[in-house]
Amino acid sequence: MTQMQTIAAESPALEGGQPIASESSGARSSALPTQVISFAIGDEQYGVDIMAVREIKGWSEITHLPKQPEYVRGVLNLRGVIVPIIDLRCRFAQGLTEASALHIVIIVQIASRQVGLLADRVLDIVSFETAQIQPVPRIANSSRVGFLSGLVTTDSGMIAVIDLANLLSIQVDDDEVMKPAMSA
Repeated sequence: MTQMQTIAAESPALEGGQPIASESSGARSSALPTQVISFAIGDEQYGVDIMAVREIKGWSEITHLPKQPEYVRGVLNLRGVIVPIIDLRCRFAQGLTEASALHIVIIVQIASRQVGLLADRVLDIVSFETAQIQPVPRIANSSRVGFLSGLVTTDSGMIAVIDLANLLSIQVDDDEVMKPAMSA
């Protein structure tokens, strides 16, 4: 069984690698444990809320678009939906990913938009209590830290939980195309 099939089989948000309907994360009871899909970028572990994940797929060729931020690798036609692909390594100022068939794209839902996150590999589905999330230390003025909503320590190491809205620094509006947010 491939890594994607394993994740799809175990995940309540994924079924057979296909998106399924799910309750909104705001409707979940705070008594339920938080679940994230953990993945790697180099030797570092990151996680995104499993309720935002719609699909995990292998890397495939994408269409590059002119005049986009460097971290926007292009777009992918996913069953008729145009999905922008974000290179997380580049977004975290670690250079461009040399994408190959071994890389994965995690399709996440942010408001009414789907976005693909390019990462090295999926690691696991991790459950923990919300109280276990520790704040990210604000020692340096790093833009990378702003992309994180917290840190969770597990048996396999520390997982940096990604704040999807801040990761993209975009305005999401059903009537408009995704565009960078204006900074003051």
